[in-house]
Amino acid sequence: MTTDSTQFPQKSAAHRKVRKAVLPAAGLGTRFLPATKAQPKEMLTVVDKPQIQYVVEECVASGIEHIIIVTGKGKNSIEDHFDNSPLLERFLEEKGKHEQAEMVRRISNMVQVSYTRQKEPLGLGHAVLVAKDLVGDEPFAVLLGDVLIPGPNPATRQLINVYEATGTGAIAVEEVPRDKTHLYGIFAGEPAPQPPFGERLLRIRDLVEKPKDEDAPSNLAITGRYVLPSAIFDCLERTKPGAGGEIQLTDAMRLLAKEQGLWAYIYEGISYDAGDKLGFLRATVELALQNNELGSDFRAYLKSLKL
Repeated sequence: MTTDSTQFPQKSAAHRKVRKAVLPAAGLGTRFLPATKAQPKEMLTVVDKPQIQYVVEECVASGIEHIIIVTGKGKNSIEDHFDNSPLLERFLEEKGKHEQAEMVRRISNMVQVSYTRQKEPLGLGHAVLVAKDLVGDEPFAVLLGDVLIPGPNPATRQLINVYEATGTGAIAVEEVPRDKTHLYGIFAGEPAPQPPFGERLLRIRDLVEKPKDEDAPSNLAITGRYVLPSAIFDCLERTKPGAGGEIQLTDAMRLLAKEQGLWAYIYEGISYDAGDKLGFLRATVELALQNNELGSDFRAYLKSLKL
């Protein structure tokens, strides 16, 4: 079945609330070696929190009730971070560090977290497929753990709003320079404005993975936030391995877009690719400047540098 050429199906009473999110975190983090030789890249600290905590906090702020983290070998510290830590809590309380003890408890208690393992690094699509049994037949969000999008209006919540209004999945996109399109998955389609989303809402016709700059159908790149119906699992099961023998989420979403429809949404906010060394440094500097405790002093320090 293909979607109508003018409009996707609108929301009906049968559409379910987006309660779950999948966070793929099984990658080897080779771009950050040697830092990631003995620790997950998701646990690299940006200012004062590991990357994955920023992403989990975005889920919570978006109304997600259950997070499924797809891990792999050597990722036990992720589970430890979100687990209870009674020994540390007791130590902090005994030292009179009650605020720190409460902070530790808050990390453990902010949301239900489940874990499942991707035994082989077979691609992002395969990592999402590994979570199928825990997600079930519900719509769900997918958030890449090394893409940070801080701010008061969470990108995931924006996509959930699109899904709840239309009953159709949505992915976040943002403008990138034309000469950088070869670094991203690029959206092909056209505007499909409707209230309350206006010109930010676009209909996906195709998704092109890292096209040559001159061949890119647009300069709108996939950002690492998705809200998808459970039908994506069937699409993933029918997706053949691509380059490197990996199952790509982009290929499955192309199939979903053709069969059921899929929105692109130009989200409000700024993203940081903390999986890239330069992006990691940019995230560290800019989030430090926004930090209530450190921002003022750090800004003064930066101004004092004679470069």
